[in-house]
Amino acid sequence: MRPTTKDLAKAAGVSLATVDRVLNGRSGVRKKTVDAVNDAIKKIGFERNQLAATLARKRGYRFGFVLPKEGDEFLEEILVRIREANITWRAEMIEVKAIRIDEHDPHKAALALSKVSTKDFDGVAVMAPETPQIRDAIKRMRERDIMTIPFIANQQDIEKDNFVGINNRAAGATAGRLMGRFSCGRTGTVAVINDTMQSRDSLERRLGFDAISNQFFSNLTILPSLETFGDPERTHKIIETTLNANANLLGVYIIGSEARVPLEAMERLGHDRHLTVLAHERTPSTTSALKKGTLAAIITQDTGHLVRSAVRILRAKCENRSALASQERIRIEILIAENL
Repeated sequence: MRPTTKDLAKAAGVSLATVDRVLNGRSGVRKKTVDAVNDAIKKIGFERNQLAATLARKRGYRFGFVLPKEGDEFLEEILVRIREANITWRAEMIEVKAIRIDEHDPHKAALALSKVSTKDFDGVAVMAPETPQIRDAIKRMRERDIMTIPFIANQQDIEKDNFVGINNRAAGATAGRLMGRFSCGRTGTVAVINDTMQSRDSLERRLGFDAISNQFFSNLTILPSLETFGDPERTHKIIETTLNANANLLGVYIIGSEARVPLEAMERLGHDRHLTVLAHERTPSTTSALKKGTLAAIITQDTGHLVRSAVRILRAKCENRSALASQERIRIEILIAENL
């Protein structure tokens, strides 16, 4: 028979009440005692009955996803997966919902996070730009015993091991490799377009893209990043000016997660040059462009896996145990028309 909590208490030399506090991550237990219980867990091979533990709490878990208030197709994909997860995890007494914040105003975003209470959520996955205000708000949530993990947009030096998302520098390097291979040795320029370069994931993608391009593809000149701020008119003008000003333009790298507006602008302009266009994230617009042949490839991550992984990691943190690292690793995927 597998070891029980009584066996664990005996092996650790503590009371059942102390074991319960350690297993549920509650305060009031000395570090020496916590270490003793954890050592005993490994020694006797104790495995907690998670469903029974949830039932013993007399309520399930409530997890929130902190998402930007503004977004387009990729954000909608995330919201769809959150709604799916809320239905899927009901059988295990887990409720999942989205929390929207104003990502353009860090003070308003921090204020919204300050209102997140343990009465409402046991843990939250945070998709937000890296600012001092948001960083401090996340720290204060942890002080209120709310489990937090960075989601898609990483926060520097905060829970690195629990970040749910792809390695964005590697994703940018992947785009650089593809752009270089598709150029077939031709000499020319490559335009880089994004909503904003203030987000950490965009900066890391640009660094990865430049590193590969500079090291292996000296035939390509990578132009400075062009920020559209999500404005369709500005995007149209930027792309039109770039096409007219660069007769030797070979490619366009759409570095952000929302590619609909740049793709639509390029289609409206109806350029007749053969350009290699790369974008991130599978959405209706990138899928359509890939089928039409106006997009060469999509560097993407599975949105369903992202949401499910965040729920599993938050639950593991609430239950004071480690998640299965191999299961939660988010892989970078390359999509072309033939493998959609």
